[in-house]
Amino acid sequence: MGTSQFHRRDVSTKPHKTARSNTNQFSSSTSLTDSTASLKRTTTTLLQCDAMTSEQGFDVAVIGSGVFGAWTSYQLIRGGAKVVLVDAYGPGNSLASSGGESRIIRMGYGADLIYTQMAQRSLVQWKELLGSSGLFQPTGVLWLAREKDAYCEAIFETLTRSKVPCEKLNRDQLVRRYPQLEFGQVAWGILELGSGVLLARRAVQAVVERVQENGGTYLGEQVLPLEVMTNQEGLDQNPGAGFLNQGTPKLSLLETAAGRKIRADAFVFACGPWLPKLFPSLLADLIHVTRQEVFFFGTPAGDDWFGPDKLPAWIDFNDLIYGLPNLDNRGVKIAIDEHGPEFDPDSGERIVSSESAAAVRRFLSRRIPALANAPVVETRVCQYENTSNGDFLIDRHPAFENVWIAGGGSGHGFKHGPAVGEHVAALLAGKATVEPRFSLRTKDKVQQRKVY
Repeated sequence: MGTSQFHRRDVSTKPHKTARSNTNQFSSSTSLTDSTASLKRTTTTLLQCDAMTSEQGFDVAVIGSGVFGAWTSYQLIRGGAKVVLVDAYGPGNSLASSGGESRIIRMGYGADLIYTQMAQRSLVQWKELLGSSGLFQPTGVLWLAREKDAYCEAIFETLTRSKVPCEKLNRDQLVRRYPQLEFGQVAWGILELGSGVLLARRAVQAVVERVQENGGTYLGEQVLPLEVMTNQEGLDQNPGAGFLNQGTPKLSLLETAAGRKIRADAFVFACGPWLPKLFPSLLADLIHVTRQEVFFFGTPAGDDWFGPDKLPAWIDFNDLIYGLPNLDNRGVKIAIDEHGPEFDPDSGERIVSSESAAAVRRFLSRRIPALANAPVVETRVCQYENTSNGDFLIDRHPAFENVWIAGGGSGHGFKHGPAVGEHVAALLAGKATVEPRFSLRTKDKVQQRKVY
């Protein structure tokens, strides 16, 4: 397969002044231009270009420009691949799991070392790419623990073993340091000193801008499900192998709803909550899309008590709730981490329910009494795309030797974009094997959440 012949490009650290559509130099510049305007310009150019229908081929076509797809494209280009990135709605769009204003990036995962290590690698690469843009906010992340709390004890042990800078704080220290919070049953906490918050929508757009600046192609179109495509147009049989009974079919092209054909040596589907729609017979029962509601509460006039320099992002998994400080003057963010009802990312209404609003308000009055009567200044409805236990799904499609699936972010995937992209690129280049926990065969139909 062509992807095994990638030649790694040199990394440039020189600031750029203008974006180039084609370059052999891989830029890691830290200056950011207007990502949205750049994407619109590129999309317009592509839509006017008919040469891409069948004459132009790619090493890899990546479907989905959320955080997994964007970083996969970026890492593939670093390895020398010719990449096209395709998305129906655009990077950081309001329907995507990678949309929205902010996501916590934390290292703590109980005793789950694999995710701590992935988060460590990812944070380094996020900071390298985003530079001084302000799209990473080093607020710190505060874990709130009960007296006997096996999960938080495991977090502290894993962070210490992994040399993640952190502090273990007793109840008195918490009260003195963070008087904004009412700690209730919280007995102690862990502060991850170097962690913080990514400004999600703009961070994804920044990654896609890097893809374009370094020679990648972005196309804003909807890809048809493989099951809709005809065998004659979409499948290549291996020499001497029967289509269904022998050998493994190989995909040669995709078609968009507009009739455009995209040819590539390999295909990566990183479509988040749309994966069950693109692969209904394979994934409809294995990835469950749930509705998740987010609230922003206004802070008192002239009060900086809730800013990122005074209050870290915090997580209380005993109550399945988390909060972020007042970033970009958007208000204090509060969200319930418990899985909501089933949700359709295309047609689902994005209006929060009165039940969720009341539940969040009750919690707010207990945890942050000063904001008990604060106005709701913004709400969002997003979604998690959950596997059975919360592990990612990163594996080859069982029916196509050159088709890969990267998804199942399960509400905690955003931070891991760089490491996921790195892993997928290594898989395509033949330099890695599928992580057993991420394999398709480990995914069940029954939801038993184990990864938070």
